[in-house]
Amino acid sequence: MRYYIVIPTYNEEQFIALTLQSLAEQTVVPTKVIVVNDSSTDSTPEIVSDFAKKYPWITLVNKTSDAIHLPGSKVIQAFQKGLESIDEDYDLIVKVDADLIFPANYFETIIRHFKSDTTIGMVGGFCYIEKNGEWILENLTDKDHIRGALKAYRKTTFQQIGGLRPQMGWDTVDELLCKFYNWKIVTDESLHVKHLKPTGANYNTTARYKQGEAFYTLGYGFIITAIASLKLALRKGKPFLFIDYLVGFWKAKLANKPLLVTADQAQFIRKYRLQKMKKKLFR
Repeated sequence: MRYYIVIPTYNEEQFIALTLQSLAEQTVVPTKVIVVNDSSTDSTPEIVSDFAKKYPWITLVNKTSDAIHLPGSKVIQAFQKGLESIDEDYDLIVKVDADLIFPANYFETIIRHFKSDTTIGMVGGFCYIEKNGEWILENLTDKDHIRGALKAYRKTTFQQIGGLRPQMGWDTVDELLCKFYNWKIVTDESLHVKHLKPTGANYNTTARYKQGEAFYTLGYGFIITAIASLKLALRKGKPFLFIDYLVGFWKAKLANKPLLVTADQAQFIRKYRLQKMKKKLFR
């Protein structure tokens, strides 16, 4: 299976070489890697250019945008810029972050999963962060969720869900739409990926309400949003984020922000999330 990778980057001179080197050392090397340099002010583009000279399957694409790092919008706009420079001759499309180190068998294993079942639409491993000299699971989500840092999609699935939405919540709505269209999602706990920069490390303070807004635009409704907000705030070890998330939800609702999904999809999503919550409560 041919797989293309798109890597949005912004000021990643500290990590991008480690990510690209780990891709070059894969047992099944990617057919194409598009690195989108999104207005970096450091040596990121020079580092990528050096790799591109050595590995012809790496391409640097430059993009101009604001430096503000709002979760979701900036990174997916850069990803979409990368998509513009690829052809259709691929089986899998992969979005990864520029601060990851993949084990050598990562994509060989990902491909094996896709080949095993034609109804599998998405596959991913798990992010690990370094803490006190040890690599531990970056435990921000349930284990049946693929982190936004390393998403691999079957081409047909990616096209059916309409690609990725350029706003916060994109890495949840993609999976919910997979469920809506009856695609399977596979997470492989044997695949440990080193995440060199913890999630949200660069988020501007203006992003604090964005999570609640994302819950609204996913069509969650208030009750599911409240439960999800409390759970996420506690997982991050910052209980007061719960208030910010709820404020973000109500701001979006009062502003009548457009949803990321259709009315039918929103109804499906609420039913699916409630079923999952009940299952956890009564297991």
